[in-house]
Amino acid sequence: MSRFNYQTARFMTSAPSLVQCPPDQGVEVAFAGRSNAGKSSAINAITCQKALARTSRTPGRTQLINFFALGADEARRLVDLPGYGYAKVPEAVKREWQQHLADYLQARRSLQGVVLVMDVRHPLTEFDQTLLGWADEQDMPVHILLTKADKLKSGAARAALQQVRSRLREWEDLVSLQLFSSLKRQGVDEACARLDAWLAEHEAPPV
Repeated sequence: MSRFNYQTARFMTSAPSLVQCPPDQGVEVAFAGRSNAGKSSAINAITCQKALARTSRTPGRTQLINFFALGADEARRLVDLPGYGYAKVPEAVKREWQQHLADYLQARRSLQGVVLVMDVRHPLTEFDQTLLGWADEQDMPVHILLTKADKLKSGAARAALQQVRSRLREWEDLVSLQLFSSLKRQGVDEACARLDAWLAEHEAPPV
């Protein structure tokens, strides 16, 4: 059983940039991923809620940093970062999104770990590697969810997992990874255990 009850997650606020985020206190775990990788579905599966993180028929439409509090207080939070890389928007807008992501990852002191969501069939995109580079610069741990594992046969999914693991060997001190399926709820307990470790490792002072 998880130490924290993720079903209690509730929407707090949205912010377009770092300066408009809630006070940098307590403990946060952020979810990042290329648009259409299944990030919103993963958050909803982990919290056992159908629409906590909104999924859009137009990937990349969400350009805000969304904060969800666990329980009654706001000392521990899950953060849904903007999807990137798929939306049909001007390059200048994409660069602005990327800068907001970089600012958050590099400056947010309450951030204790990043869950990086990748489609198991299309892992380690340019965006994924950029984010891993930012995390490496900040010595920030990353847990990778290889989503949509139900789209592959079990053998092919395990092979994809091993392939990604071998490609990330240089980052093995910071990066962990697993297979995940929101549809089948595969890997939810493992993901919650990782969140537990990050949220419990650092005591969250009162906000």
